[in-house]
Amino acid sequence: MNTRNTLTAIASALVLITASGCAVTRGQESTGAYIDDSAITTSVKARFVDSGSVDASAISVETMKGTVMLSGFAKSANEKSTAESIAMKVPGVVAVKNVIAVRP
Repeated sequence: MNTRNTLTAIASALVLITASGCAVTRGQESTGAYIDDSAITTSVKARFVDSGSVDASAISVETMKGTVMLSGFAKSANEKSTAESIAMKVPGVVAVKNVIAVRP
């Protein structure tokens, strides 16, 4: 996937999130923070796809207040650490919690 397609996918996701009118309940993030976190999640996943060294379909990405949590399965310790490194380089990420399990 080229960069233009990736950026188009990110922009489309943001439009859908904004248009959906996300409801926020007490104790959760504001709508703006939720959209920012959704953009971070989308960007991390897009970078996984672009890298080719991380199986984006096997790793789940969740973001809350700039903290990214990675979970799922990796084929090696190198893939696990690469996923963490990619996530940390995304603008807006303040921390990465990596709970990816390495399959034996």
